[in-house]
Amino acid sequence: MALHLAAIVEALGGELHGDPALLIEGLAALDSAGPGELGFLGNPRYQQQLAASRAACVIVAPALREAAMVRGACIVAADPSLYFARLTQLWKRQAKPDAGAAIHPSAVIDPDAVIDPTARIGALCVIERRARVGAQTVLKPRVTVGEDCVIGDRCIVHSGVVIGADGFGFAPNAGAWEKIEQLGAVRIGNDVEIGANTCIDRGALADTVIEDGVKLDNLIQIGHNVRIGRHTAIAGCAGVAGSATIGAHCTIGGAASVLGHLQIADHVHISAVSVVTRSITRAGTYSGFFPIDDNAAWEKNAATLKQLYRLRERLKALEAREKKS
Repeated sequence: MALHLAAIVEALGGELHGDPALLIEGLAALDSAGPGELGFLGNPRYQQQLAASRAACVIVAPALREAAMVRGACIVAADPSLYFARLTQLWKRQAKPDAGAAIHPSAVIDPDAVIDPTARIGALCVIERRARVGAQTVLKPRVTVGEDCVIGDRCIVHSGVVIGADGFGFAPNAGAWEKIEQLGAVRIGNDVEIGANTCIDRGALADTVIEDGVKLDNLIQIGHNVRIGRHTAIAGCAGVAGSATIGAHCTIGGAASVLGHLQIADHVHISAVSVVTRSITRAGTYSGFFPIDDNAAWEKNAATLKQLYRLRERLKALEAREKKS
């Protein structure tokens, strides 16, 4: 697999400086790229890697045009990271691997399920009754789609994903637990990608909803009746408890947790390993973790912790008065 620089620029645009006939045989990180490979500089902080790179060509922002041209061939793009992302897509399309059968012979699909003719269903997938899978959606091996669940168009669902298992609903009964039947489903929008071994539970009454463009990493748990807004991205090992609502264009770091029934506004960014214990009504970046303790002691300590900044300011004011006196 190889592409000339001319073919890359013709397909993706950009401003080429160098030989259009230069053959690119692979894509690589800037610091490890070899003479036949193309790399990119997405973050100006790594500019020192540019001069030392052995890459045949480098994708750079306009501000680094001159430095890149001194080094050798380059493609200038407004957003090098985005350009490189689209280049990986072009590369994969050109590779044209053998796609095989649209529906693998080992897949188990209920007669009442609806599968778009352009969808691809991998080995050992299970699609239960009245489930629907949209156009150009790809289910990798061993995906399970529960009854009545809907997956939109152009989605990618990686191996081991379970969509539509029962939500965790039980009523206490004389020291035991009585199951609450989960009567809702899961509705997934268009252009969603779901990482390996992630689980999205069906709703108790209404549906669990994943809106258009959401990206979920591996090993994520989405509880019943959660709603995740469009183009939100959640990193691996995160957990969202039942009936939480997460807004659009949010990011949630790896191993973070969102407690149930909370509301998170649009454009909220949660740092990795943070625990969201209250609703967040304003856009911004949030971080926080507090050690587990006896509940009464934990609540007292948490209340005190919230006063620390005010106490600090009072202490600084007192110190300033002492210096003047």
